[in-house]
Amino acid sequence: MLKIHNSDIFLRLKESGAKKIALQFPEGLKREAYSFADELKNKGYSVIISGDPCWGACDLDLSSLSTADILVHYGHAPVDDTQNVIYEFIRQDIDLNSLEQIQDIIEDKRVGLVTTIQHVHELDKVSDFLKERGIESVISEGSTRTPYRGQILGCTYEAAKNTKCKEILFIGTGVFHPLGVSLATGARVVAFDPYMKKALVVDPERLLRQRFAKIEKAKEAEKIGIILSKKSGQKREELAERLCSLSDKAYLISMGEVTPDALLNLGFDAYVNTSCPRLAYDDQARYPVPMLSPQEFEIVCGVRDWEDYTIDEII
Repeated sequence: MLKIHNSDIFLRLKESGAKKIALQFPEGLKREAYSFADELKNKGYSVIISGDPCWGACDLDLSSLSTADILVHYGHAPVDDTQNVIYEFIRQDIDLNSLEQIQDIIEDKRVGLVTTIQHVHELDKVSDFLKERGIESVISEGSTRTPYRGQILGCTYEAAKNTKCKEILFIGTGVFHPLGVSLATGARVVAFDPYMKKALVVDPERLLRQRFAKIEKAKEAEKIGIILSKKSGQKREELAERLCSLSDKAYLISMGEVTPDALLNLGFDAYVNTSCPRLAYDDQARYPVPMLSPQEFEIVCGVRDWEDYTIDEII
């Protein structure tokens, strides 16, 4: 069960003056919501748990604030200044000894260091570890969406770009984030998984070939849906409207949760995603037709060249 006794969250709730608390947990932590609710109820709070899907701090359940005084959003750091929200993210330590293998993979003597929110508190330790082995590291500030040094999101890679390094070490799980770092920076990216304790060099070429194929298929589309998100940190209305103006085949579609069934029922030949960038890159296999990023749609419309390909970011 998730333990929060070491956090200052109860102090923050007391200072807020809130009496009724809404809880929002990401998908991987939802089963822990009831234990947190129990702790709050035992302290005299009224609690309501959000059961809707949650994929990040850009996906706040603001509707819960119509019945609660404050929303406690677990698992992420803030991406904006939305009021009446308390963020509580989880800190997960790294076994520094498992990093020994990195020395055999890193080629440069100066690397950028980036990670996701649960490991940001460990970056200085990782930096010291590398320094002892003759490798200088750079941990940079990001954007307003990433308030911690070295923090990246699947939609924001400013902390990686700001290192100005030719080689970057990403610490975290999966290949989506390090692939994004590679495409956003053009750097050589080494990804270290602290759970599997394995490292690899990321190669974006396979992804780029897949994206090129989707772009070519989308050029045949007779009707294209431009998805405009309803979610708090994903709604890019100006971008969606600009993209829609690029083609008389394009139509704006307002959506909350983007699912394969919803897109299938709408029946468009291709879609352009202006909500969470990950939908186009990481979830493409789930969708019945091409799901393009804004930059890829610009290539379809002839206002951007393939040579100017870049990954979509919310900055």
